[in-house]
Amino acid sequence: MLCRLSACAVILFCVFCPRNAVAQTPSPLEEWQYSGGVILARLFEPDLPEWRVVLGAAADTQPVYAGASAYKVQGGPVINIQYRDIAFFSTGDGLGVNFLRGDHYRIGAAIAYDLGRRERDDYANLKGMGDISAAPVAKVFASYVLSKKFPLILRLDAKQIIGGANGAIADAGIYMPLPGSSKRFVMFAGPSIELATHKYLQSEFGVTPAQSLATGHPVFDPHAGMVSVGVGFSATFFITNHWLLNTDAALNKLKGSPDVSPLTEASTQRELALSIAYQW
Repeated sequence: MLCRLSACAVILFCVFCPRNAVAQTPSPLEEWQYSGGVILARLFEPDLPEWRVVLGAAADTQPVYAGASAYKVQGGPVINIQYRDIAFFSTGDGLGVNFLRGDHYRIGAAIAYDLGRRERDDYANLKGMGDISAAPVAKVFASYVLSKKFPLILRLDAKQIIGGANGAIADAGIYMPLPGSSKRFVMFAGPSIELATHKYLQSEFGVTPAQSLATGHPVFDPHAGMVSVGVGFSATFFITNHWLLNTDAALNKLKGSPDVSPLTEASTQRELALSIAYQW
């Protein structure tokens, strides 16, 4: 049954992975949600069009910074351009190339971005911490799908922020299409875990002696290791063969040093993103 669902519905989802324009900002969305299902395209339909283009608009709500209790609503364009299974440009995954490709696997690299963090996002808790500037992100990733009969997907990625938070992040997740999917309505879900270096965690969750004097927060030196564990859900409804509605939801629980940081107001982080797009 699951294999039949994959064959008829996942193919449609594979050509559509809209994510909003701020997807590269640290957020509760799981990393696999930015490219969910794309690896299944070659497995189920090796003769996909040479070019696949999706354009649209999106809005989402997420914490104003990692660990915040306050939320913000923001919007932006959806852009997803793919050349075969070789190269891509998207607001979710950045500009990249899959340099190793097969029916069951994909390994590649991309340049994305991180919007950083501003004091004005939450003056009550961040004033005196200083801004974390926006910066490019170098990313390597790998995806592997078990089989057509059981399309469970493993996604691994590692990111180095070049400037800004200036640290490294790693993510591991698994996900798969859900029973109840159809040709018009496709669902994916799965958990993930995120790890980070000391340098990244110091930028995002640490408090130096100078920052402590400016803010009143106690000095805090985080340890490298776990950042969060979470689960994501993605659903796409095909209004027509070209017009599509997409929903992404995620729930994350901060762990390790981020969970006990004096900057963390809420260790449970949520995000909901909605988009409408047209695909060629």
